[in-house]
Amino acid sequence: MDKIVMKGGTALHGEVEVSGAKNAALPILASALLADGTTTFRNVPDLADVATMLEVLRTMGCEAARLTGKKADTCEISIAGTITPEAPYELVKTMRASVLVLGPLVARFGRARVSMPGGCAIGARPIDQHLKGLKALGADIHLTEGYVEARAKQLKGGMVNFDVITVTGTENVMMAAVLAKGRTVMENCAREPEVEELARVLNKMGAKVEGAGTSVITIEGVESLNPVDHAILPDRIEAGTLLVAAAISGGNVLVKHARPEHLDAVMDKLREAGCTLTVEDGGIRCKAPRSLKSVNITTTEHPGFPTDMQAQLMALMTVSHGTSVISENIFENRFMHVPELHRLGADITIQGHTAVVKGVKKLSGAPVMATDLRASASLILAGLVADGQTEVSRVYHLDRGYERLERKLRGLGAEIRRVKERA
Repeated sequence: MDKIVMKGGTALHGEVEVSGAKNAALPILASALLADGTTTFRNVPDLADVATMLEVLRTMGCEAARLTGKKADTCEISIAGTITPEAPYELVKTMRASVLVLGPLVARFGRARVSMPGGCAIGARPIDQHLKGLKALGADIHLTEGYVEARAKQLKGGMVNFDVITVTGTENVMMAAVLAKGRTVMENCAREPEVEELARVLNKMGAKVEGAGTSVITIEGVESLNPVDHAILPDRIEAGTLLVAAAISGGNVLVKHARPEHLDAVMDKLREAGCTLTVEDGGIRCKAPRSLKSVNITTTEHPGFPTDMQAQLMALMTVSHGTSVISENIFENRFMHVPELHRLGADITIQGHTAVVKGVKKLSGAPVMATDLRASASLILAGLVADGQTEVSRVYHLDRGYERLERKLRGLGAEIRRVKERA
């Protein structure tokens, strides 16, 4: 098992490129199930979650592979012949986003058997809204032996009003509706850029999706779709994490390919903290101030402040001047990084869904353990500024969502390396 070993105190400088968006890549890879032939996706990040989704597709009978050499960011998915419309527990349990094959399978092949994803470290994250949407389109759904079994000879357009905003639920139902007969209207939809990106891909395949990026999405069903060639948009959460790395280290970094229109809320908070942010050369530059200021943060659905950036901003606030109040409104267990930040010397008090962070003059390096994907990023960010050596274990969480983050930080001057832990 790998761990990250780092020594803090170096201000980061230079340029770094953002990889493709994980949260866009996963539903887009699943969308390949909607068309015969070979679909090509470029700018696909080399992540554990992406590898899992490719394995899910292979298990069903698809040819799904990442190319090598200069095309290592490219995945090709070919569908021809018989597909086994099932996503087994052994794979779904490692990545709940595997449930995104449910909508495409029942729409295209008339049936699907997908393992229930269960909970995860940051909260329950149920799929009841996915099932509600598919039922509204005419799917017959049963839960048996830990699996969702869905059947429909022909899905039919209908009204879908989500009780709560759900990104993967919006994506799953949208992929089902593109092949449903008639018109589907989806209300209270997630508005994330990744939802817009999926709609962009579906429309390139021949679908008729309007309104993605707003709370109401309208879809006119079509009889069939065609394979496409598409480059996936840059990862806004990785971009935000790298901007925070520049800020917390006292550095000056250009994050190339970062899209400001996807990072408004994060950029606003960094500016409140005293950072100078400018849009230039196809990216965003973050220049840290001499002294960081505390800011208050409340996570909410897009276009509000993203829950996926909460842990990273908390790391920044641990060394900011003053007291910050961070309210987490999306996931109930998303303060699991706090005890580990305590080990580095942070002053944080948890009160229900709120964390009160009192900035300290310095953090001190220590062995810490990652509990989830974004928690692992926050610990590495804290390690960039902590005195002495910090060791972050269980970085397999990190590898689910960040493509070689330690290499990117090392390229900016950080003293950081990946090592094998002794058994």
